[in-house]
Amino acid sequence: MAPDLKPRTPDTLGRMEILRTPDEAFAQIDDFPYEVTYREWEGMRLAHIDEGDGPSVLLVHGEPTWGYLWRKVMPPLLEAGYRCIVPDLPGFGRSDKPVDDDWYDFDRHTGSLSSLVDELGLEDTTLVCHDWGGPIGLRLATIERGERFSRLVAMNTGIFTGYQRMTDNWLHFRDFIASHRDVRVDMPIRGACAVEPSPEVVAAYTAPFPDADSKAGIRAFPQMVPMTPESPGAAAGQATAEYLSKDDRPSLLLWGDSDPALPLDPVGHAVQRFFPTAEPLTVIGSAGHFLQEDQGAEIGELITKWLGNRE
Repeated sequence: MAPDLKPRTPDTLGRMEILRTPDEAFAQIDDFPYEVTYREWEGMRLAHIDEGDGPSVLLVHGEPTWGYLWRKVMPPLLEAGYRCIVPDLPGFGRSDKPVDDDWYDFDRHTGSLSSLVDELGLEDTTLVCHDWGGPIGLRLATIERGERFSRLVAMNTGIFTGYQRMTDNWLHFRDFIASHRDVRVDMPIRGACAVEPSPEVVAAYTAPFPDADSKAGIRAFPQMVPMTPESPGAAAGQATAEYLSKDDRPSLLLWGDSDPALPLDPVGHAVQRFFPTAEPLTVIGSAGHFLQEDQGAEIGELITKWLGNRE
């Protein structure tokens, strides 16, 4: 039986209800041994992992995942002497969860990461981003805190400008999420991995979301994608794309060869245009949308080697 959520708490303005998944929900997760750190932001408690010493690497997850997504990618980086910072976005993982779907937007998600970067004093940082971590993280590493980032790594993601064309599979996913308030987290995880994840892995992904109220962040993400150039969030996406078009920082683009939602062709190759100085897109074989699940160790080694060649 899923543990009960802790009582709702108000934010600093006394108007927003917040849920907190209790620690015991994560007690049975054995393959994510890193110590969690908590901080306060905008009246809520946000979680992140901060492991290792040396040059910093910020790894940003998307939907419907949390920091657990990066557990296979981190070991090669840590062994090579890098520092891995892995946040849980508001509404995800061990971070607090506003219950109002309308609270979530790209401004707030980017603001939460900007505050983390500022509080930790990160400099000369590598961004590694996936899924919705891309439009959030790439905005952070360009128009918000561009001076703090020196290298960019993106995988199975994109930038939402309002001009992008979404695939039919993605539109079906958006509509599915919108029509199921208590959406089953296991379904997109299972459906978008090339290799069937174990029951233990699926349980780890579902652990933060024991009921419908805790899933507001999951429900909100698909609705946040701007579908026209005038939609909310589109202007920031356009500014991010413009910044990247003139950017000369080293960048690496990885893509799973079996992504059902954002397929390599045409989406992966189309996203390449946002990274004009990047090496040719690196295709990860036998990997779906959640390529970190399917080939996490390989990805960690590829990023580690790529970073080593730039020092």
